[in-house]
Amino acid sequence: MTLTQLRYLVAISDAGLNITQAADQVHATQPGLSKQLKQLEDELGFQLFARKGKSLSAITPAGQQVIDRARIILAEARNIRALAANLRGDDKGELTIATTHTQARFVLPHAIATLKQRYPAVNVHLKPIGDAQVMGLFERGQADLALISTTGALPSDGLAVPLFRWRRAVVVPNGHALAELKRPLKLSDLDGEPLVSYESSLRPESSLRRAFAAAGIVPRFSCTSRDADLIKTYVRAGLGVGIFADMAFTDDDARDLRQVDAGDLFPECTTWLVLRRDRVLRAYAGTLAELIAPQIDPRDLQRALAGEEPAEWPLPPYWSELQKKLVAKAA
Repeated sequence: MTLTQLRYLVAISDAGLNITQAADQVHATQPGLSKQLKQLEDELGFQLFARKGKSLSAITPAGQQVIDRARIILAEARNIRALAANLRGDDKGELTIATTHTQARFVLPHAIATLKQRYPAVNVHLKPIGDAQVMGLFERGQADLALISTTGALPSDGLAVPLFRWRRAVVVPNGHALAELKRPLKLSDLDGEPLVSYESSLRPESSLRRAFAAAGIVPRFSCTSRDADLIKTYVRAGLGVGIFADMAFTDDDARDLRQVDAGDLFPECTTWLVLRRDRVLRAYAGTLAELIAPQIDPRDLQRALAGEEPAEWPLPPYWSELQKKLVAKAA
């Protein structure tokens, strides 16, 4: 039994028993992967997968037990390599980040560019997906860390560290009636207006939907997307009033779009860094957290992962305030 065989076994499970897809994931050939699987089954003395013809049809009960333990073994082998790399000051590595399109587009570029300057041999892999899928990817072990936003509740898995807070921006084209308001926006102003927002707004548990529900209003979403840039594109096309993260509204957008003063109309959101408690944190991952939110000390992250989590993390600043500080520091 080898680590390679166990890695192939887990890859087959994660690929939904698709041998071709599993081989692609582990950069192996399909015949090579199948050969290693057969050798492992021969050594163990039982089948890990049920078969239908030449295809795998199901994981056997015994196979599931082996896969569960294989994941633990592979995680610990990864941790030993990470620990050794940290101890010898090795600056090479891979960093996979699961996050939303908005965080990937508007929060991470500068931080990752700076990280690459400090650690040029680190390869960063971004996996921008819908916020409902971020934690699933993280929990399956397919990301080293996750960046995700909530309106209060902590992410349920891993070590969650608050990075910054942000509010939703309400945006309309220049000349729209709401652009002429001389007072903060009210929810009643949006009653009946076509809205363009994140696809997560369609879910019943969405804080945006709950805010409308509390006011007795049924929001009308004319268009939704995971991508804030696409939301702005369709606001420009006249599909409705845009509602998205304020960090996604840029100086360039202000040339033809107007941000309406929404005050405290919607609940504020917190962006969290979520780390795996079962993985040794590479030094460059801690550096990335510090680059996004300077109030976070990477040493505190290491202590928290070792079981010494602080009673309270520093109060996360608002994204707008954080940006001003970062710009002033750069100047």
